[in-house]
Amino acid sequence: VIDDAQWLDRASAEALAFVARRLLAEPVVLLFATREPSDLAAGLPELLLEGLGNADARALLSSVVPGKLDKRIAEQIIAETRGNPLALLELPRGLSAAQLAGGFGLPGALSLSGRIERSFLRRLEALPEDARGLLLVAAAEPTGDPALLWRAAERLAIGAPALEPAEAAGLIDVGARVRFRHPLVRSALYRAAAPQERRRAHGALAEATDAQIDPDRRAWHLAAATAGPDEAVASELEHAASRAQARGGLAAAAAFQERAVQLTSDQALRAQRALAAAQTKYEAGALEDALELLDIADAGAYRAGQRARVDLLRAQIAFASRRGSDAPLLLLDAARELERTDPKIARATYLDAFSAARFAGPLARGADLVKVSQAALAGPPLPPAPRPSDLLLQGLAVQITRGYAAGAPLLRSALTAFQREPALPPDQARWLSLALWAAADLWDDDTFRRLTTRELERAREVGALTAIPLALSMLSYIHATSGDLASAESHLEEIRSASEAIGTPAQPYIALWVAAMRGRETETLDLIRATNQEALARGEGYVMFVTEHVTAVLYNGLGRYSEALAALRRQAVDPSYRDGSPRPMAELVEAAVRSGEHQLAALALERLTATTDAAGTDWALGIEARSRAMVSDGETADALYRDAIARLSRTSIRVQLARAHLLYGEWLRRERRRRDARQQLRTALEMFTSMGTEGFADRSRRELSATGERARRRSVETREDLTPQEAQIARMAGDGLSNAEIGARLFVSQSTVAYHLRHVFSKLNIASRHQLAQALPDPAAQR
Repeated sequence: VIDDAQWLDRASAEALAFVARRLLAEPVVLLFATREPSDLAAGLPELLLEGLGNADARALLSSVVPGKLDKRIAEQIIAETRGNPLALLELPRGLSAAQLAGGFGLPGALSLSGRIERSFLRRLEALPEDARGLLLVAAAEPTGDPALLWRAAERLAIGAPALEPAEAAGLIDVGARVRFRHPLVRSALYRAAAPQERRRAHGALAEATDAQIDPDRRAWHLAAATAGPDEAVASELEHAASRAQARGGLAAAAAFQERAVQLTSDQALRAQRALAAAQTKYEAGALEDALELLDIADAGAYRAGQRARVDLLRAQIAFASRRGSDAPLLLLDAARELERTDPKIARATYLDAFSAARFAGPLARGADLVKVSQAALAGPPLPPAPRPSDLLLQGLAVQITRGYAAGAPLLRSALTAFQREPALPPDQARWLSLALWAAADLWDDDTFRRLTTRELERAREVGALTAIPLALSMLSYIHATSGDLASAESHLEEIRSASEAIGTPAQPYIALWVAAMRGRETETLDLIRATNQEALARGEGYVMFVTEHVTAVLYNGLGRYSEALAALRRQAVDPSYRDGSPRPMAELVEAAVRSGEHQLAALALERLTATTDAAGTDWALGIEARSRAMVSDGETADALYRDAIARLSRTSIRVQLARAHLLYGEWLRRERRRRDARQQLRTALEMFTSMGTEGFADRSRRELSATGERARRRSVETREDLTPQEAQIARMAGDGLSNAEIGARLFVSQSTVAYHLRHVFSKLNIASRHQLAQALPDPAAQR
């Protein structure tokens, strides 16, 4: 039972709520009581408790009021307390007989909690001085350790007799633990004490706390006992912050650092400590607090390097909080400032700026990818022993400024360097997402899969929760765009679970890709509207690249080429799109050819081949051959289609291979080679059906019917009656994972895994996990 849950710290509240949502199959109940509805209850069953009815409230009130209670006063108390049982019990205790009899001198307008606190304070004021002092010490020490309480009381010359009147007044109970009657007792008496009284209590607690056993709590009490600046205490708080960070307690470390700032008088040192506290607040997710501390750091930052770090953190906060169009310029300015004092951090900041500019896309204000790349190349040169991130920055900057072909060799070297280090240090692992972006733009599906899978395994092994959602999203992306929709879809639940665990929104793009690849128009368009609205509001222009590409895939699959063309036309002719991904150009070639806009198709093909020739992978050259075949005739087109099929069959991008069979079959039918066309179209239909790409499957079926062969509609081999979580668990169990391993990945218990598997077995009409392989579609069959 978590009573008064509104007073939980944020980290504890999120942890408890996360556990509560996963107790589906456990013989455990977690009960939260809170004053007002809150986000804590999201996804949990709720029971809203109203106040007692008038009759019950009147009976409870009468039970604690000696003598006669004026009826009108009773009704007023009941009305004002709204039937709150605690208020009905506590309010009358502080009222005189005259007030209860006729209402003379009833308290003025106070909040209900304020009135209850006033009731407790009236009882406190009637206590002897030693009893009040003992209660204050107890209020200042939240651990509830009675031994610590008595050691501190001894230093204030307060003896055991002081406890009796406090217990008799019903304010406190000291047994195995120190417990107040109500949390409002603690807060009321702590706030009512004079500042010097509070400092005296904390000083006694600091003296009574063992510096070897609990140095951090001792430092905190010392800080609370200190009225003005004190360098010795501030230094102790810094040590406490270091210990907290070492054990992963970012929120506690930030609190120690923030208090150290308040106790520092030297302006330069105060600025240094404020910057450190702001950095920790930022890492802990307290962005508003971090900005306030940055203002303090900014005011005292006299050295160029320090001011540059202030600007860098301000820019990083802007990017983290909004991922908007202003972040690239802020990060670019910070990188330029850092060049003079710390070239290593400057290069890392240029990568930050590059990432921010890519997210901002055509909405970037003052610092697009070209400007960031030019500044990075003009900045610190490559070090003698370049790290993977150094090579990545160089390759990205060269690619943007000098062309795809010039940057490709450098980016391949960077990807090789990332692969060469089996365990990337944190300062290098953070750039993996940019490296994967580069791998996709290099049409390198093998490297993309290898790096993503390795990072996901590493994140799971070390419990790096912040890295898991990104790694899963990247892996799901390559699954979705390869046509392995079942795997991509099954990861959505794991992404949601991991994102919820760290309190971040789940990445929206994977669900969008899955819906589009399945050919579900309404679902895709709804997701696009929601994604665009949220991302564009904060200036995340990258969303336009994705949603336009996704829209084109959807409508090419449905055979509605003019709508696919409309979605991508801007990416071919708008200069602000020149640095976008090359992959949408293949969709544009198909849509333009089918719409009769051959000039636009030629332009898209030119942009496409500028990347595919330099990449040189089977994925790249297969897509190029397929696209070039669409603008060719006769034997040339035939040879190109065959080349595309041969190359794409050597890749993991199976949906593109199926599309090559489809386009070749369509071309053969128009060449009146119906028998050959049927062979290609049957292959395409079988592949699309097994993958669940319903739009492309229907398009293949229509083309096959046009050859004179009746194509019977076959249901896609998916189990629509399984929930997403059931499907994910079933697939993991079918892959041989134990209940414990599945539970660890999905952040649920083994009992919950078993609970879901029982439902899976029932729905699939099987008896054991050994039958899952036959009951579920085989991803390998889709390849």
